[in-house]
Amino acid sequence: MNKKIKLVVIGLLVLLSVGCTNYVKEDKKAVTYEETGQMMVSNILCKPVSENLLNFYQEHNNSLETKLEDLSTCKDFKPSDLGYKGLWESILVKPIAWLILKIGELIGNYGIAVMIMSILIRALMIPITKKSMSQTENMKKVQPEIEKIQKKYQGKQDRASQMAMSQEMMMLYQKYNVKPLSGCLSALIQLPLFFAFLEAINRVPAIFEGSLFGMNLGMTPSVGIAKGNYIYIILIILIIASTYMSFKNAMNSQGNGSQAGQMKFMMIFMLIMISIASLSLPTAIALYWIVNNLFAIVQNKIIQTNSKKDNNKTSKIKSKKETPKKKETTKKVKDAKIVSERKK
Repeated sequence: MNKKIKLVVIGLLVLLSVGCTNYVKEDKKAVTYEETGQMMVSNILCKPVSENLLNFYQEHNNSLETKLEDLSTCKDFKPSDLGYKGLWESILVKPIAWLILKIGELIGNYGIAVMIMSILIRALMIPITKKSMSQTENMKKVQPEIEKIQKKYQGKQDRASQMAMSQEMMMLYQKYNVKPLSGCLSALIQLPLFFAFLEAINRVPAIFEGSLFGMNLGMTPSVGIAKGNYIYIILIILIIASTYMSFKNAMNSQGNGSQAGQMKFMMIFMLIMISIASLSLPTAIALYWIVNNLFAIVQNKIIQTNSKKDNNKTSKIKSKKETPKKKETTKKVKDAKIVSERKK
């Protein structure tokens, strides 16, 4: 990892550490709102609207980072509220929270606003995602040759062999236009936006007070099912299914090399973890997760289809260019045969 990337990583870690979702704790345990099952956030950006939730926060007012009386209502919230609290919160979290609230007011539903905002952020990332996927496709092409080089130098640990292997790998990367570090940079650019979006949802009580498709946006599936609302079972199925499809699609783009094996292990591990976590995810976060996965699946399919079309066009153009050369070569061979026969 070169110096520039190290600086980017350090900068992002600093941003992430400056602003995070914090929770109200009693006896070192996070306080849960029993009505919905969600954990109570201590650094909310605006005041709750519903009387029950407002009273609940009032009981823990002393544990909040900003007292309720100093917070504006979510309807009146502005990105400039609460003053400057670091770049992370000022340039990402609060503006995203404000946009979700404004879209929600315009449409009349915060659940749909979360889904729209998720699509907008994904759409914003399309150019970066396309480059990342292009690199993945190039890496898939080069993988068989990389494995040959690795087998060639297997067991050779001397400096000369290691340098020779590195040079051969670099030549391969140049041949197939592979930039190994571009994937890291792509993730480093996308992750802050996605984390900021999740934090914005967590820190706006008004989002969790709404409902969509008969589900409370703040309620967790475990509480919803316990209360007899079995639509939350569908929500859990959608979370797991969309995650599986997203990982399956990513695995297909990796080919059949060693990376595919790693991806398969990661997919199984993530599915188990997400299946457990889905029971305690507030509905608003679950909607974000599902829409984000579905957008990624559709986007990847479109990019892969277009990539195949471009490759087919390129191969046709090459074959057309090569045909005259083949004809010329064939003619020369025939002429040479005729000349040799005449000499005989």
